[in-house]
Amino acid sequence: MKLVLTTMLLFVAGFAHAAHELEGRDLESGKVLYDEHCASCHGANLEGQPNWQTADEDGVLPAPPHNERGHTWHHGNALLFQYTKLGGSEALAERGISGFKSGMPGFGDTLSDDEIWNILAFIWSTWPERIQEIQAVRNPPHN
Repeated sequence: MKLVLTTMLLFVAGFAHAAHELEGRDLESGKVLYDEHCASCHGANLEGQPNWQTADEDGVLPAPPHNERGHTWHHGNALLFQYTKLGGSEALAERGISGFKSGMPGFGDTLSDDEIWNILAFIWSTWPERIQEIQAVRNPPHN
């Protein structure tokens, strides 16, 4: 019983801090920035491009949806941030995956770190609570 209670407390504590980089962000600014920098590829309603799971003739996947039907929520905040800041190919290369063809450009020269976090927080805020909870446990708590 004590082990079960301890495990439950650790899970709840981890969940409470899991979305830490996204907490307290400016969602209105995030939406404006999303509309300006992301919607042209990922859709005004976060719907992504058609056939987003099928690579084109160059091996590049179309822009995925950022809503609950996509896979954005399958990833932790750190990867989503790096992917946005560095671009898909470079972010994955930093994680040891080389040669991946990505259509996602890096926005590190265009957007500040806070602006990127605001965009990610806006995207996160559109997901159903269940999806937010699932995604949140993919993030380590701050110490």
